[in-house]
Amino acid sequence: MRKLSTFCRKWFSGLFFILALPVFAQELPSSVKYELELAGIPENSVGIVVEQVDSNVPRLTHNADIAFAPASTMKVLTTYAALELLGPSYTWETGAYISGKPEDGVLYGDLIIKGSGDPVFTQKELWLFIRQIQDAGVRDIRGNVILDRSVFKTGPFDAAAFDAEPLKPYNAGPDALLLNEKKIDVRLVPNESENTVKVVFEPRLDGVKITPPLLSNGECGNWKKDIVLQFDDRHANFDGIYSSTCQEKIWSVLPYQMSNTRYFESVFSTLWKEAGGRFKGRFVDGTLPPEALKIAEWRSPELSSVVSTVNKHSNNVMARQLLLGIGHHEFGDNADESMGIKAIKNWLASKNISSGDLVIENGSGLSRLEKMSPLTMSRILKAAFHSPVMPELMSSFPIAGKDGTMSKRLKEDAIAGKAHIKTGAIDNVRAIAGYVLAKSGRRYIVVCMVNDPNAKLSRNMLNELLNWTYENN
Repeated sequence: MRKLSTFCRKWFSGLFFILALPVFAQELPSSVKYELELAGIPENSVGIVVEQVDSNVPRLTHNADIAFAPASTMKVLTTYAALELLGPSYTWETGAYISGKPEDGVLYGDLIIKGSGDPVFTQKELWLFIRQIQDAGVRDIRGNVILDRSVFKTGPFDAAAFDAEPLKPYNAGPDALLLNEKKIDVRLVPNESENTVKVVFEPRLDGVKITPPLLSNGECGNWKKDIVLQFDDRHANFDGIYSSTCQEKIWSVLPYQMSNTRYFESVFSTLWKEAGGRFKGRFVDGTLPPEALKIAEWRSPELSSVVSTVNKHSNNVMARQLLLGIGHHEFGDNADESMGIKAIKNWLASKNISSGDLVIENGSGLSRLEKMSPLTMSRILKAAFHSPVMPELMSSFPIAGKDGTMSKRLKEDAIAGKAHIKTGAIDNVRAIAGYVLAKSGRRYIVVCMVNDPNAKLSRNMLNELLNWTYENN
């Protein structure tokens, strides 16, 4: 009995020793600390979790339970939620309907186009969609074209709200009939013999008058700063100068002052006329009449393909579309961001993942309000790894040294090709979140968020953390 008692005391003593071991190893690797010091970033500006995907004891944590701005790593949550709640094979439908009956190609009634929030609808898809409409017997529209955006709640969108750069395409707002991400590629071609600058838009915009910049022969320099571009529904004015020494340039812009309806109208009208169609009515916002007859539909690529575009290239407006799409799927028409946020938080709760430190504004990370702790992100990544949609999600992350936003990082390091990492970058924020297949053959979750005025100098530290994870685990 005494032997058993002694054994029990030793056993419980050993168990206590094991339980008393620190769960979180807070000391940063020396190489990571060194890079932080070089960048002038204090340790309290950084949050880190490194954890094996099948372990409950992190290999390394640092400020893990503090909420940081995650920048575009927020897309990990949005895309994972979309894959599970909507399904990898989910598609969006853009439908064409008519009120009235076409006679000899003439529609004495309205054409109604109903959107569903397709994130990847481009002018190429619109051109093929128009072919379907015309093949269905509509070539001359005598009524109006009604645009139904009712799946999302529409309202004014301030493209300058985030960073006062409203012409930047990444500042595009969501739209149930989003087309080309509402982007225009402006081609500027100097013509010295005529002392003019030719301006060409892609896509071509019907009914938009272009006033080009004046031609100069000075240094090219920062040529965009020499032009003030102003759009409205009918006019694009390039106020300023463009140097002939710049030669031909392409400038991708968001025509934020042009309404979504007018943008869609301009592109649609151009393609409709090019395909031999006629139209004399107006483009107006409205809803699909119950008696309307469907004559054509366009289906998007599957969600798994869209998620890859969102994460590989960190597409903000597509992430916004996904958040609204989740809200629409869960709660119905007139979905707004609050519905998508509620759906995601309910979904996290069903997985026993606390969202107490989580703040979602638009699901893209292009936000000064969005917050998440590295610990919450690591729990999301762990749940994702053990989810049926893991292959679709992991393959959507940029691969170190190979593609997406990681294509130019760690190219010459041993980790190249062995880490799937979503990156994030806005002013004063840098972040990474994803998976590393270590040299040991074990796979690790890696999360690091840097919130500091010197965050833009943290690239070497983030790369070193990834290399440390690969080599030392």
